[in-house]
Formats: sequence, C-alpha cells, structure tokens
Amino acid sequence: MAPNETGDELVFFVNGKKVVEKDVDPETTLLTYLRRKLGLCGTKLGCGEGGCGACTVMISKYDPFRKKILHHTANACLFPVCALHHVAVTTVEGIGNTKSRLHPAQERIAKSHGSQCGFCTPGIVMSMYTLLRNKPEPKMEDIEDAFQGNLCRCTGYRPILEGYRTFAKDLNCCGRVANGTGCCRSERESSMNGDCCGGKANGPGCCMNGKEDSTMMSSSLFDSSEFQPLDPTQEPIFPPELMTQSNKQQKQMCFKGERVMWIQPTTLKELVALKSQYPNAKLVVGNTEVGIEMRLKNLLYPVIIAPAWISEMNAVQHTETGITFGAACTLHSVEEVLRKVVAELPPYKTEVFQAVLEQLRWFAGPQIRNVAAIGGNIMTASPISDLNPVLMASGSKLTLVSKEGKRTVVMNEKFFTGYRKTIVKPEEILLSVEIPYSKKGEYFSAFKQASRREDDIAIVTCGMRVLFQDGTSRVEEIKLSYGGMAPTTVLALKTCQELTGRDWNEKLLQDACRSLAGEMDLSPSAPGGMVDFRRTLTLSFFFKFYLTVLQKLSKNQKGTNNLCEPVPSNYISATELFHKDPIANAQLFQEVPRGQAIEDMVGRPLMHVSAAKQACGEAVYCDDIPHYENELYLTLVTSTKAHAKILSVDASEAQSVPGFVCYVSANDVPGSNITGIANDETVFAKDVVTCVGHIIGAVLADTQEHSRRAAKAVKIKYEELKPIVTIQEAIEKQSFLKPIKRIKKGDVKKGFEESDHILEGEMYLGGQEHFYLETHCTLAVPKGEDGEMELFVSTQNPTKTQEFTANALGVPSNRIVVRVKRMGGGFGGKETRNTVLTTAVAVAAFKTGRPVRCMLDRDEDMLISGGRHPFLGRYKVGFMKNGRVKSLEVSYYCNGGNSADLSYGVLDRALLHLDNAYNIPNVSSMGIICKTNLPSNTAFRGFGGPQGMMIAECWMSDLARKCGLPPEEVRKLNLYNEGDLTHFNQKLEGFTLRRCWDECLSSSSYHARKKLIEEFNKQNRWKKRGMCIIPTKFGISFTIPFLNQAGALVHVYTDGSVLLTHGGTEMGQGLHTKMIQVASRSLGIPTSKIHISETSTNTVPNTSPTAASVSSDINGMAVHNACQTILKRLEPIKQSNPKGSWEDWIKAAYVNCISLSATGFYRIPDLGYDFEKNEGKPFCYFSYGVACSEVEIDCLTGDHKNIRTDIVMDVGTSLNPAIDIGQIEGAFVQGLGLFTMEELRYSPEGNLYTRGPGMYKIPAFGDIPTEFYVSLLRDCPNSKAVYSSKAVGEPPLFLSASVFYAIKDAIYAARKDSGVTEAFRLDSPATPERIRNACVDIFTKMCPSAEPGTFKPWCVRV
Repeated sequence: MAPNETGDELVFFVNGKKVVEKDVDPETTLLTYLRRKLGLCGTKLGCGEGGCGACTVMISKYDPFRKKILHHTANACLFPVCALHHVAVTTVEGIGNTKSRLHPAQERIAKSHGSQCGFCTPGIVMSMYTLLRNKPEPKMEDIEDAFQGNLCRCTGYRPILEGYRTFAKDLNCCGRVANGTGCCRSERESSMNGDCCGGKANGPGCCMNGKEDSTMMSSSLFDSSEFQPLDPTQEPIFPPELMTQSNKQQKQMCFKGERVMWIQPTTLKELVALKSQYPNAKLVVGNTEVGIEMRLKNLLYPVIIAPAWISEMNAVQHTETGITFGAACTLHSVEEVLRKVVAELPPYKTEVFQAVLEQLRWFAGPQIRNVAAIGGNIMTASPISDLNPVLMASGSKLTLVSKEGKRTVVMNEKFFTGYRKTIVKPEEILLSVEIPYSKKGEYFSAFKQASRREDDIAIVTCGMRVLFQDGTSRVEEIKLSYGGMAPTTVLALKTCQELTGRDWNEKLLQDACRSLAGEMDLSPSAPGGMVDFRRTLTLSFFFKFYLTVLQKLSKNQKGTNNLCEPVPSNYISATELFHKDPIANAQLFQEVPRGQAIEDMVGRPLMHVSAAKQACGEAVYCDDIPHYENELYLTLVTSTKAHAKILSVDASEAQSVPGFVCYVSANDVPGSNITGIANDETVFAKDVVTCVGHIIGAVLADTQEHSRRAAKAVKIKYEELKPIVTIQEAIEKQSFLKPIKRIKKGDVKKGFEESDHILEGEMYLGGQEHFYLETHCTLAVPKGEDGEMELFVSTQNPTKTQEFTANALGVPSNRIVVRVKRMGGGFGGKETRNTVLTTAVAVAAFKTGRPVRCMLDRDEDMLISGGRHPFLGRYKVGFMKNGRVKSLEVSYYCNGGNSADLSYGVLDRALLHLDNAYNIPNVSSMGIICKTNLPSNTAFRGFGGPQGMMIAECWMSDLARKCGLPPEEVRKLNLYNEGDLTHFNQKLEGFTLRRCWDECLSSSSYHARKKLIEEFNKQNRWKKRGMCIIPTKFGISFTIPFLNQAGALVHVYTDGSVLLTHGGTEMGQGLHTKMIQVASRSLGIPTSKIHISETSTNTVPNTSPTAASVSSDINGMAVHNACQTILKRLEPIKQSNPKGSWEDWIKAAYVNCISLSATGFYRIPDLGYDFEKNEGKPFCYFSYGVACSEVEIDCLTGDHKNIRTDIVMDVGTSLNPAIDIGQIEGAFVQGLGLFTMEELRYSPEGNLYTRGPGMYKIPAFGDIPTEFYVSLLRDCPNSKAVYSSKAVGEPPLFLSASVFYAIKDAIYAARKDSGVTEAFRLDSPATPERIRNACVDIFTKMCPSAEPGTFKPWCVRV
C-alpha cells in the first residue's frame, strides 16, 4: 500500500482566495508560504518556535465530527503547509486595510497607542480578531487569555488591553463596578482636574495653589466614541466550497519534498499499515514539537504521518470510569470538554479534571493549545511535561494499536523508560487516553512552577492523588508524580509506600517531606540547574497538597467527629490557586494651554504616524522588501567554541546541498577585515575564535532553507584554549580592558571616621537580551558600477553601518548608501552590533555581484549579538544613626565580552549614576571592564545607568534596615536639593525630583497601604506583601560630547507638501511622529502636509546613532532650524500677500526662484567632562521620576505578582503625552523583566543555553501590575530642549527597581516568620528561584546546598 506516486493536490484558501498547490515540500511552513509564495508580509517571523505570537493567523475549518465551522489562532511559523488541505487561512491583510477600511481590531489598537514598533501588532490583531469571531462580546478575562501566546517588547501591554477593553461586554473603566468602591476612577476622576497632586484640590500643600488659571489635567489618551462599532455580520464568509468538500470521502494524500515525505491517511487501518511499513515515522498533528526539533535541534524525520483526519483519533467518549480522548484531540478541545463536565458533575467526581484544567490554563499559549494534540504531549515524553504527572498520578489508561491488535497500558512508573522514551513499540500508535473520574474520599491536585506564569515551560511540575479509607482520614492509596526532577516523569514510590495506611496529620507531613527530600534528590550538576530550588519545590508542592486536602477533609466531614485538625487561618492562603484581578489603570497628563491653535499638534496625544499601517500589516520592515530577481540568501557559520584556534574549515559537504552558491570567509574581504568601534574585531574570524557565536564565514544559497542546511554542513576543526567566562574568572586572571576609570570627590577616609556605622556588601546584576521582535536584518544590493552598494538595514546607526561597510569593501563612504525605513524594536541592540551582520552580507554581495539578504533566526540573534552588561558591584558605605550617608567607596566590574564595543561608555554612565538621586559628600569609585570569551555586550536602554543606580539602592535599603528606620524616610533624607553639586560636580538646576516624590507618596496612598500590608503579613504565613518607593535621576546626553549633534533636511514641493528627513531612525519610539509635530508647529501647517519617508545616509550625512534618549532633543532642534530657514526665505512673499494660504506662498516662492529646500543643524552646547580632574559638564540636563510598587510573593514557590505601581515622571512639557506615557510604561515593563525575570544562562564553557522565548522569558501580558498608574508631572517646562520637552526613552527603566525592592521587603517579612532577621543578599534578577531560596524555612533546611567547588555546575553566573 505504498503512497500514490501521482502528485496530490493541496487545496486551501487564503483570505478568501483559492490556492491549489501540486508540489509542496513538507518542510515548508505556512509562514514561509505566505511571505515568499503569496507575498503576504503582514505575518511576521519573530522566533520560529511558537513563543512570541508575531506570526499568528486564523485557521478556519469545517469540523465534520461536530458539524460546525471552527476558528482558531495558530503560529504560522510552525504550521506545516501540508496540513492545510481544505482549510481557510485568514491573515492580517485579509481583515482590513488603510485603503478601504480598517477592521475594528486594527483601528482600536492603533488609536489607543497599542502599536509602537509594530512588529508584534499583526499577531496581536489576529489573536483579537479570532476571539471576536468566536465571541463577538468577550469578557475582559477572555481578552487577556487570548493574548497568552503573544509578546510585545515596546508598549508594556497596558495600551493594548486598554484599547481592546472597549470590545468587552463588562466594559467600564477598570473592570470593577464603574465608580463603585475600589474603582480606578472613583478616587482619580474627582482629583483629575482640581487636584494635580493627590491631596484634596487646593487644600494646604496642593501644588495647584496660586495657579487658578492653570491648564487642566486629562486622563484620556484616545476617544473611544470615535471607534467604529464591531459588526459580526460584515466578516468574510467561510468558503462554501470547503463546506461541500467535507461530505465527500477524503482520500489518502502524500507529498514528497527534498528530504521529507508527508503522508496523511484517512482511516485507522491505513494508519496502522503505514506505521508498520515506516516504524520510525513521526506522527504529527500540531507540529509544535517536531517542527522545533527539526529547526532548532537539527533532527531529520524522513517520513511524517499526519493522523488528524482519523475519526477514532478525534473521538471523545464518556465511559463508566472516565473520559476517553482520541490521541489527536487538541489540548484546546480537551479543555472545552473537561470544562463542560466539571460544570455538570458533582465536584468529587471531577478532581482529576480540575487538575488537568489548572495545568492547561498555563500550558503554552492559545496558538499552541489550539493545534497541539494530547497524544503528542504524552509521546514526546518530555521530563517537564505539564500533563504527564497528572496522567501518571491519576493512573490514566492508554490504548495502543498496531497490526498485532490493541493493548491497554496504565500510565505508571514503568511507562517512561528513559529520557524521551516510552514502552510504546515503534510500530505501535497511541490511539486514545482515558482520564478517570475521581471518587468520594479521593483528592487530587496539580502544581507547576515556571519562570513566568503565562506560556512557559515548567521548572518543576507535579500531580498528587490521595484516596482515604471510607469516612476516615487514613490514607488508602497515594500517588505523587513529579516532572522536572529526573530525565523522565517519576513517581515517588518509596514515599507513597511509607504514607499508605497513615493518618493525614502533622506527623505524616513531616515524614513525607523527609522522605521526599531523600527520594527526589538531584545531582548538583543536573541539567537545568536550579537544583536547591527544584528540590525545595517538591516539598513545597506536597505541603500545599497536604493543606488543600486537609481543608477539603474538614469541609467534607462536618458533623462527623472531626478526624483531622483544621488548617490554621494564616495558612489558608497557601492553598489558593492563582487568580488574576481585572486590570485597572489611569494615565494623567497636562492638556495643552487654552487658546493653542487647533492645528498645532505639539503637546497633544497624536497617534503614532505608522500605527494604522502597522495594524494592517502594510508597514514595510527590512525583510518585507520584495525579493530581487537573482537574490541570494546568506546564513552565517559561527563558532561552537568560546576560545579556540581554527585548524581547518571544510565547506565541501555544503556544496552538495541543492541551491548552494558559495562559501564566504576572511579571504573574500576586499578591504579591511579589521572592524569594530575600537578596531578590535574582525568581519570574519581568521585564526582564532574568542566566543561561541563568533562569525567564521557565511554560506550563500538560493533560498533560506538551503543556505541554512548548507551552513550546518560546514565542518570546522578547533584546538580548544581555556576560556574566561565570568566576571569572577576575569578578576582572578586580571583580564581587563584598560584604562580603569575613577571618580573621586571629598575625603572618603575622613567620611568613614565620622560615620556612626559602616556597611560593606556586594551585589550582582545579570545581563539582559534585547529581544526586539524583529531580529537583525540586512539586504545588500550591489549597483554594478564604481563600487556602489545600497543597503537596507535594521539599524539605529546608519552612519557607522556605512563606515564599517565601506571599510570592509575598501571603497570610500560616498559609494555606500544605508537606508532605514523602520525597525521592529532596537533598545540599543541595533546601535553597533547590527554591523557584524551587515559587513558580512555586504562582502558576500560584493563577491557574487548579486543582491544578498539575511535575517537572523532568533537563536542566532540571541547567540551572536550580545546584550546588557552583567555587573558586579562592591560597596562600603558610612552613615549616621539617622540614616544620612557620609561616605561611599564603590567598585563596579562589568562583563564586556570579547571586544570593547561600547563598554567604555556603559561603564562611564554607570559611574556617573552611582549616586542615583542621593547627595553623598565623599565618594571614591572605580569601574573595570572585564574582557571575557562571551559575545561582546553592548548598548541597552539605560546604558549602564540602571546598573549603577541599582547598586546604590542596594546599599540604601541595607542602610535603612541597619538604622531600623522606614526606608522611604531614609531615602528622602538623602535626596539632592535644587542647586546641589553631584559627585561629578555638575550643579542640579530645575530639580523637580522632590515634587515627583511627594506626589507619588500621596497618589499611591503610601502610608495607608503600608499599614494594610503589615496587617496582611500578620494574617498570612506563606504569602507576603512588600512595597517600595524609588526615585531616579538620569543624565541626558551622549557622554562623548561630539555625538550630541544632529542634522535635518526639509524639502517643500510646489503643491505645498513637505518631505522631512532627519538624522534619527524610527524603532517604534515615535520619533518620526514627534518630528512631524515639531515641523508642523515651526511651519504653522497641519501635520497632514508633512511626510517622513525614511532615514538614509545620502540625505542627512554623519548622523549620530539614535540612542541616549536625546534623539527628539537634537533632531527636533535641527528640524526646527531647517524650518526657520525656509520661513525666513518666505517672509517677503508673506508680506506681499498676508491673507494668502500656505500653498499660495509656496507657488509664489517657486515662481520667484526662491529655494524651497533647507538643511538644519544643531549641537548641544557646553558639554564635556574630565574624569581625571572631576570637572566639566557631562549632561545637558536630567530627567526625574519616582515609582512606588507593591508585590505579593508566594513564599513556598517563589512566585510573585505585581499588585500595583504608581509612577510620577518629569518629562518637561510633553511633545506628545501618548508617546511619552507609552515610553514610560514600556521602559518600566522592560525593567521589570531585567530585575525579576530575564535570566541569560551560560554553561561553564561559555555556551549560551537561553536562545529563544522557550528558555528566555520576557514579561508577558499577565506580568504587568494589576493596577498601573502613570502621571506626568505638570508645569515643569525644560528650557534645554525643543519646545520645553524632555528626554523619555531610558530614564523610566530604572523605576522598576521599585518592584525588586518591594520583593526584597516581602522576603524580609517571610524570613522574620522563620525567626531570621539579619540582612541578606538578593542578586538581580529576583527570579522565583532566588525568591524561594531567600525565604528560608523548614523546607529549605531539608534541602541543603552542595559545597561549591565539589561539583561542576550546569550553568554559571557570568
């Protein structure tokens, strides 16, 4: 029964158009097909592993089993084209566009400012659209759940939820009863206009006294009454042809690619026959595992069988003993069935189902749950599967089928035979799984702990079941199953045996924990690391289970002689499952002054100029540029060793890959192979590699798939040398980049002598991956004459990109044009590191004379491009009894990686921010850059500032504890005042920080809430709350003075329209929008007449990178300067015709031969600082802000939730409050990631483990504070920048340290309950692991750490 040889036809629909494909390669994903074959570039590639949601599309099909049309979201990056037969696909282009009309899902995200860089927007729009197709009137909870599989790096999520909340049927301001108690608006609405500062309006001390005529504060960034209503009848219909097809008998289909054959049988009989013919074939339903294995793990499965059409494998049967699910049932359908059953049956029967639902709630994202099958989850046999422990503990039954017939096995300790292996034979197929009902006296729980709540793989997961003898609390049967504690899902057999026949009481708990601690042991070098944390979790989970069962027992045995002790009241919260409150937020900003002209847009919340295009998928990013006729694709060949000599490179095997063109290496560089900011790098490594990911060469082929395959076939032989990976190793080996920087002020020795107390300590801060949604991308087009080349690059730094490329090609810069339309996020990661890719692509284009394109895969990007510098800070601080700081000695070590890049600048900024906002009379500081064998670390939002300030807050919080004083009082006592000199001797002018501080204390009701928190902590032993208020002062300027310059070019055409170009690039921060607002006010014309097309080196030359938060300041002034030149030339024309229109004047000017094109230029005056003399002025001015955050931690698992954050930020007179508030929220959430979640993990050999969203967790929708209030300080114009505005990109990031120190505050409360009161060290990020390990208690004592040095750890702290 070999598959038919005649090519089968694949028939599917995309956006209502029929597609018929004959020769399909099974390795082609839907994403590749949409972008390459159909030219639909709205669907984006963000990660290629189903972890970011940028490629979300809607899949619709008629379900013959349920007789209805089903719509669901899916990740196009994993969805195989072969699985699309008789399916309709809807992409972002198919629901609306800017030419005809936007769909409400597109319009609302754009108008509510929910799209910044716009790269994640199409995926988010499609998640929302699919929800609306299924539920035209969703609840707010449905909306939040729909986004579990979508990530965004720019917005901080709040505006997206705010805009989409307008679809919710429980719509009001915050999801609580409108203006009822606790409504987010009830306290604020009243305070909105009278009272800016949160005290009663015009009461004593209100900041508005004496400002009666002052302009109003506003809280509406958009007007939802303008939104067009959602009309479900207007949606495109499901193709009728697919309805009629479903009645016809399907026939088996087969598609053959270059390496893989895909067979889709229609009956169980065919499937069984195929599996005996191809015993090693993989069965694929959702391709969410196999797709990743083939792409990221380099595995190849030559035969794939797709069982999705087989009715027996999709069936759901309710039997006497439980519910049987066909193995091809998707997790989403399992969830639907179980939800219904749980609602209908008595609770005692559905204990297991409720546990399965609790695990599914946090299982991947909806896009994965919609396509992944329950059978796939079992057969993948992952040691950290969320469901397998539940199925094992409940004794679920599996039915296997083969030619020999059927057999049923129980999922017990014998089912998994080894890492990713089971007892299922190669020719057998998992047909179905039966999940049993529970009975009276049986209790079941499941727990999971991950780094992030939404869409994350487990660290430890478990299923726990106990059955009591009838009417007693004596254990008849108990099963404890764990994932994440061994190479397979395991049962704690010894412990279960020991507990059988015992009474459920305190003694059983102690014995169980002692036994589990012994049985669930882990080698200290176990893969995955976090050994102490994982061991402690096994006990914590059992304790939670013990309490949960105890609670249910005492509830169910009311009336009988209570056999078991009740749960102590302060323990009850330990049993509560996680629940999320509806989000609440408000944003306050000052309205424009009365009498400002209607067309003057400065100061108004104008929508991002590209937002509508981004929401429709029409905005063009680098990789969306249509392919050239003879274009080639490049894939980099990188080092797998951190430090080694290259002995040989053999590309001969790569040549046999179809489509291979050539291999490019250092020998092909026509100019200089030396590159880098400090000329200490190479375009291609020649003799030595100095990090994993070091670029050795590149492969060119006709398609991305071919070049990928060829690159993997290049063989490199190394002679390994010893690498230096961590800061600690660099200190031991003195591997530093010279010179060492120092700032000294006052007499430190004398300061220490005068102090009452002296504290010493150190703190480590981990690095951070940029995780811009669009990875590095370059398209190089050689022009064929004079060495000219045009480069389309995703970069913040067109000038350096031009310079480095010209240098590598050996041509002058005037032959190279770099063009940047927009980036899908930058955050500093595209300031210099894009050049490592761009120069390689340019050399390849030069060698072949053909256009060459490369967009890095997420794993390559994370490996190669470096991130934020990890820091180690050591401090000694002297202070008085009242908390006033006298003297500080501090040294900073940062891990620079294998080259200098921007590390000097980063370290300078860290030293210049070592004071945060505190006046320290005597300072001695030094900063050292460690040179290591890691990819070079680089610029990242804050640029060393957050690291410098974090260490300051560390000693500040220690010092307050030591004095026994409230931390907010000690912080306030040490704040600078107007006119003070900083430690680098710059005078503080326009110092608004104290105003921000008072306003934040008052609007956050700090003191009242502090009392409530103390009360909460008294009443709860295993949940604790903490709160902290943190100030920030951020210096604005490039610390290299000559970079503080900018240019602009303004063309006015004869129809009156204006084309504007300036030196800044757009990466989502709204720079182009602000520049249009500036030009509009300068020229006195509406914004609709002004257009910015792109940034390019042939319009404005020698630009500074778009960085350091100063782009609006310097480019805004340059634009203003150019506009003034034009206006000056128009003056005589205006005088002769004062009543004329703008168009009249422009026509007249043209006729009178007056130039209508002008350049503008600006530099920030009087900058320059000398470290040796500690004099000069490094910064033009400072931005200030204060944040107060409250958190709740789970002391047993280390989980935390962000309850509320209030931010008050001084941004001068805002150019655009919507963009500025968007920057504040986005920076805050990025900082939240830095300080609480994002952890880069390296092996001791310097190999990066965290290479994608699967292992590396950035904040998701559910991680932002439940209550999130941002207010812009009013009446604080800044004389130093364009139209009195202030920089806003980087300053707010550090405010998220308030969350870190609130967590530390909560941990203190937990330790106090364990009788531990001394100070403790908490390094950043405060991950669940660090939080749990710091909450010392009886469970942590049972899992003592192995002695360092006695074992080789799985990962090291770099």
